[in-house]
Amino acid sequence: MTRQRRRAIFARLRQANPEPTTELEYSSPFELLVAVILSAQATDKSVNAATRKLYPAANTPARILALGVEGLSGYIRTIGLYNSKAKHIIEACRLLIERHDGAVPHDRAALEALPGVGRKTANVILNTAFGEPTIAVDTHIFRVANRTGLAVGTTPRQVEDILVATTPAEFALDAHHWLILHGRYVCTARKPRCAECVIARYCDFFGT
Repeated sequence: MTRQRRRAIFARLRQANPEPTTELEYSSPFELLVAVILSAQATDKSVNAATRKLYPAANTPARILALGVEGLSGYIRTIGLYNSKAKHIIEACRLLIERHDGAVPHDRAALEALPGVGRKTANVILNTAFGEPTIAVDTHIFRVANRTGLAVGTTPRQVEDILVATTPAEFALDAHHWLILHGRYVCTARKPRCAECVIARYCDFFGT
């Protein structure tokens, strides 16, 4: 993967989608945090369906903490692993209030100290809520990066490190969203839609 090919890939992704963003619905960093915790092993569509009911009733750490695990579970019961996610979110709310005055911290270590928040979730928050050029490598990005040749690695962290190190600065902020959306809708797992792909000519997989 040459510098020129890498730049061409991101330039074409930008041309096709100039202002990419998450498909999770949120209106504050805290709402995004809850949505991302809920999205683990769940679709954005299912998370949005639940949070559309939850957030009008409770959309701050104090209000969700007041619901308790049982009360919160009632809103998110349609999402996989809802019980453990409810416990994580309730405990995260308690820690946000105790340690951060109810605000979502703009700090990786503080984010990863919250229950239910790992490196991937922290990267999403840092990128989407706070505008940092981080890349959260999920299954879609892992697949796209390896297939295209943008970042060939055997672990999500390895792929993340390569992408962060090699993505041209002008594309770094939006790279996460371009790659995840491309993997979700075009470079799909079973039947990649290469005929519709705007970056096919630059892709290692398409050329094989």
